[in-house]
Amino acid sequence: MILNWFKKKDQPENLPDFWKKYARLFQQEIPENIQDITYIVFDTETTGFDFENDRILCIGAVTVEKQAIEINRNFEIYLEQEIFNPETVKIHGIIKSEKTEKLSEIEALKKFLKYIGNSVLVAHHANFDIKMINKALERHDLPKLKNKYLDTALLYKRTRILTNLIDREKVYTLDEIAEAYNIDLSDRHTALGDAYITAIIFIKILARISKSKKMNSKNLFRYRL
Repeated sequence: MILNWFKKKDQPENLPDFWKKYARLFQQEIPENIQDITYIVFDTETTGFDFENDRILCIGAVTVEKQAIEINRNFEIYLEQEIFNPETVKIHGIIKSEKTEKLSEIEALKKFLKYIGNSVLVAHHANFDIKMINKALERHDLPKLKNKYLDTALLYKRTRILTNLIDREKVYTLDEIAEAYNIDLSDRHTALGDAYITAIIFIKILARISKSKKMNSKNLFRYRL
């Protein structure tokens, strides 16, 4: 009986309309030309790094099309804080009493899914941000994100792996890569600021790899491995 309930829970007819609308977008194929893909570069600020117990405080994102950031299509939302960790406030600066309009977790997820659609997601150390979003979806009995995604940390390393200027074993931080590209870091540690910095890094990496005549969307996703 319990097993049947779990099977039924993720069936399309049992999912809310906003999820069905999001899922239908994936009937479209991703363009083969990487220049024709819409990318959503995003970042999450969280109460910590525990996927089970910590929560998302803020999501910031920017849209990248044709190797350019669409400034008028920024996305930034703050979530109601169920959990408060004073240690992480030192990093992101988001405090419980801050007078910023905050949404419930489910309302924030609805807005985020509407914003990203079927775009390719991009983040620095993307597995963390993707898993935090997926855990939030799980708490509301929703399936995982359907979007393909890329990680700028891996892309950076893979595009320089043949040179002597990169450490194969090193995990490169956003700060280190931004400094290598001479990118201003004054907006660090806000979700939107980090998303914007990551987007600039991604555009620079994309410009580098798109010079290859063999590069298409299928090959691009191999760079995240």
